[in-house]
Order: sequence, then structure tokens, then C-alpha cells
Amino acid sequence: MKIVMNQVHSTKKETGTVYMTKDISPEGLMRAYRALGMKAAGKTAVKISSGEPGGHHFLSFKLIEPLVKEVNGTIVECNTAYGGRRADTKSHCKVMEEHGFSTIAPYDIMDADGSIAIPVAGGVHLKEDMVGSHLANYNFIVNLAHFKGHAMGGFGGVLKNMSIGIASAMGKSLIHSAGKETTGFGIDTPQDDFLESMAEAAKAVADYRNGSILYINVMNHLSVDCDCDSHPAPPEMNDIGIFASLDPVALDQACVDQVYDAPDGSALIERIESRHGIHTVEHAEAIGVGTRNYVLYTLDE
Repeated sequence: MKIVMNQVHSTKKETGTVYMTKDISPEGLMRAYRALGMKAAGKTAVKISSGEPGGHHFLSFKLIEPLVKEVNGTIVECNTAYGGRRADTKSHCKVMEEHGFSTIAPYDIMDADGSIAIPVAGGVHLKEDMVGSHLANYNFIVNLAHFKGHAMGGFGGVLKNMSIGIASAMGKSLIHSAGKETTGFGIDTPQDDFLESMAEAAKAVADYRNGSILYINVMNHLSVDCDCDSHPAPPEMNDIGIFASLDPVALDQACVDQVYDAPDGSALIERIESRHGIHTVEHAEAIGVGTRNYVLYTLDE
């Protein structure tokens, strides 16, 4: 392994370790997982985005199949709070099947039986995070995110995947409203309050699993829009690679830095900056989820 960069973004003493490969393939994904040196143990949830039908940028079941089987994982998701075909369990299950995920592993809509509340330590907006009740059934989480833009958050990576992504429909509304409502979409919520609430919900999940979690971002199909969009904009930049870490803050920061370093990243940079997207990472660091400082290693040399 070779150091690609040593990046300092804050005065924190801690430094995260991030691994990358340009090989976006099942083999590349397995190399990134193995580089972490942590094996999934016990009943393992593999958290992905199932992808809103109509979109086609979500992670392919063929890409993730070897990893899911390696960890003997169950693919997990939660229902949406904004309509579409993933807003109720019955239709969401059909989406899981249509998108091929049911062909490689069991799947679980974690809020099919409702929500449980888990505490948010040190939150400014949230005192608790409402997550799918089935989260309690798992010993380990593989947070496997598709890194891309997002219409509200600016970008989505592993922090979003375990905040909005693991929140039940009620929990999603709670995050979008910065702790004020368990229905609706928090339309009048100040932007930074929403971003901070995402970071706080991510902390709740990380604390709940207490170290039994690892993080992977796949940087392909880099649209400015999320996989929750049924008609996402086509990507305006090339694929970059697969990135992995045991620190979700370092990982998302490293992936944002990759976008800024890319010669064709202007559209996604505009999306991130226009939504103040980096603030999610800043607040996550401030409340102790991880560090924005990192050393990046390549697995390709």
C-alpha cells in the first residue's frame, strides 16, 4: 500500500485511515473490505439504498454480491417518508426484487414493524433517533453507500446512509424537521439544522452499534442527484473508485475532497456548496462521530 495523501482539515489530534481503489468491481469492493482488517461478526446488516424505480445509479446487485455473501449479510433498508414506490413495505419489497437484491441475499425492510428510539448523545437538535425496529436484530452493520449528490443534503455518503437511511419513515421526518415533527418533510427547517440533525442521527447509530460497523463509499455514477430520485440527472463526471474506512467522517471527507480534486467535478461541487453540504461532516466531527483528518492509502500499487 502507498500513501496518496495526508489531509488535515481540523485541529483535532485524531487522524482517520481511508483506503481506496480505482477498481470499481466486485473484486475491488472485496479488496477495500479486507483492507479494513475488521470482519463482520454475528448477524450482519448490509445497509444500501435500494434505489427509487426510474433511477439507475444505485449500486448494482452484481457489484455487491460477493461482499454480501462473504459477510453472510442481510440487505437492509427502511421505507421513505416522501411517497414513491418505497414508501410502504409491500411495494418496497417489490422494488428490492425488481432491482435484483433478492437474488443474492435475504432482505429486510427494517421499519416494517415500526420504529424504536435510540439515544443521541450530545445532540443539538435531536435527543433520540427513530430507526427501523429490526435494527435491534443485528450485531454488525456494513454501511455500504453509493456516494453521489443530493438535492437537499448536497451529497450523500456513509453519514447519510446511516442517518436518513436507517431512520424509519417517522425518523426521516424527525431529521428533516430537526427534531420538531415525526410527519412531513420539514420544509421550513433551516438548512444547517437539517444537516446537523443528519450528523446527530448518524452518531446515534454509530453509538448504538458501538464499533461493530464499517464504512464503504462507492464513487460511481456521480450524479448531482440521489438514488431516491426517480429521474436523477446524468453524471457530469467520471467514476472515481471505492473508498473504505472505520471512520465515517474521515471517509465522507475524503470522498468530498476527491470531487474537488477531479477535473470534471464542477457540477457536483456546485451542488455540495449550494446546500452547504460539508457542514454535515463538520458537525459530525464536532459531536464526536469521527475526524475530518485522514491518511489516504491506495490499494492499487
